[in-house]
Amino acid sequence: MPKKALIAWGGWQGHTPEQSAKVVRALLERNGFDVTLGEGTAMFADPELSAFDLIVPVITMSSIEKAELQNLVLAVRQGSGLGGFHGTMCDSFRNETDYQFMTGGQWVAHPGDIIDYTVAVTRPDDPITKGIGDFVYRSEQYYMHVDPANEVLATTTFTDAHFPGIGGVVMPVVWKRRYGAGKVFYSALGHNADEFAVPEMALIVERGLVWAAR
Repeated sequence: MPKKALIAWGGWQGHTPEQSAKVVRALLERNGFDVTLGEGTAMFADPELSAFDLIVPVITMSSIEKAELQNLVLAVRQGSGLGGFHGTMCDSFRNETDYQFMTGGQWVAHPGDIIDYTVAVTRPDDPITKGIGDFVYRSEQYYMHVDPANEVLATTTFTDAHFPGIGGVVMPVVWKRRYGAGKVFYSALGHNADEFAVPEMALIVERGLVWAAR
């Protein structure tokens, strides 16, 4: 029986939520998932939400109803997987600390906007990053508030070039974690759908989502 995944997209259009959600749907379908794709947060209120083995928010700078959030958090705590990328998972609901506690991080800045930077794979032994070396990436370099409980798989190091005082700061880029009985995966890469053309980025997201699924 195939695993069931829910992808919910919405929010700020600069992150190409609908297009990115469709790319993720293709990644999951080729891994044998039965995928449900929809717009907005209303699906998170579904009493049957916990039947999904994987939940992928592709939503930025939006809001969520209290009942929707409570149901989402409960589903993950009970064993549904949660996975996502960039601001479409870790800048979804800025007012919701319960959501941020679950995801393990929240975006706060991207000094210099679109720049070239290096992603350093710090756990080459992990199945999500195995066989992937350090690589140069062109996108927003996310400065985030992160949970020290995260199991970090890749990092990036900031310079003072775009904001003084942060040179040498090592920031997590890819992590996984547990939230109750659920597994959580996150990658800060993926500003828009075009970035899935970068092989390392796409492979990390694909493997991470498969890993997170119940």
